[in-house]
Amino acid sequence: MDNKKIRVAITHGDTNGIGYELIFKAFEEPEMLDMCTPIIYGSPKIATYHAKALSINSNFTIISSADDAQDGKVNLLPVFDEEVKVEFGVPSQEASRTAVKALDRAITDYKDGLFDVLVTCPINKDNMHIDGFAFPNSDKFIEQCISEGQKALDIMVNGDLRVALMTDEVALKDVASAITLEAVACRIRTFAETLRRDFRISSPRIAVLALNPNHSAAHPGKEEAEAIIPAIKQTAEEDICVFGPYRADEFFGNGDFAAFDGILAMYHDQGIAPFNALLPQDSIHYLGGLPLVCAASCQGTEYAIAGKGKADATAFRHAIWQAIDAFRDRINYDEPMAHPLPKLYHERKDESEKVRFAIPKKREAGAKEQHK
Repeated sequence: MDNKKIRVAITHGDTNGIGYELIFKAFEEPEMLDMCTPIIYGSPKIATYHAKALSINSNFTIISSADDAQDGKVNLLPVFDEEVKVEFGVPSQEASRTAVKALDRAITDYKDGLFDVLVTCPINKDNMHIDGFAFPNSDKFIEQCISEGQKALDIMVNGDLRVALMTDEVALKDVASAITLEAVACRIRTFAETLRRDFRISSPRIAVLALNPNHSAAHPGKEEAEAIIPAIKQTAEEDICVFGPYRADEFFGNGDFAAFDGILAMYHDQGIAPFNALLPQDSIHYLGGLPLVCAASCQGTEYAIAGKGKADATAFRHAIWQAIDAFRDRINYDEPMAHPLPKLYHERKDESEKVRFAIPKKREAGAKEQHK
């Protein structure tokens, strides 16, 4: 792999939110420009307005094409010409429209091979009904444009804790019907491949949570018996280190999560609530299963503090670092896989991992105490 700087495309998000503040603060550190070449998809006028309001030295270079991006500079690529009024902290369709235009231009440039990774600033997904069209959130838009039918996997990341969602943007009443053997197995495969390629974990251990709170090995729930357990068995036979299903309350309450590289939750609150309780700051979203490396900080538009200089860019900076690391890790993973050596012997499976995670030690000890 050559040593050229990775080109990081950054979309400016909702222009009445904290997007530009995150960008300016992230690149106040000179080391950031040593790591990558940023290309901001946005508006010079709006960027200047934000910089003045925040009393920040933006110091960006305007370019007409991503091809013209210069190393050592914060490059800004205009994505629209019309005048847009900035009203800090005010949701508006005009501000949302600018977010869509930035994202759409970035996806077009990606298809032309003009940058390496994408990091998105926050949008207001509740206000994306533009010109009568219900625009999805950034993740769904990216997935629809470039996934070629593959479903993206949203992964929450903070340090070694990585939680992916089996279902997202799905009403709780519809979760059970969305959990099928095929769907769970597909999610497990995508998660395992993402952890191997993008996070450099050679043999990731994945825990799958149960849907039903009263699930047990002796009395599994309907979804566990018909979909989740068969999916775990099927993917385990494909040499994926996958275990479960675990009851979420015991799994997080007993600290069992620390033994795994990834956790697949069945629905939004089951995974996100404990994740945020354990690590309330500096988390990021990572989109797995796509040809393009995509990341974002776990921050909303934060209208209440927009334009006040109070936004914390730490998580946004982490999202950029993760995107850069994942891009490099993919190259390092894919290069030898392109021409693998033939196996000269038959590998014997090691069943010790399955035994280790079949019954978490803390629960096993508790059961023994109860029978004394």
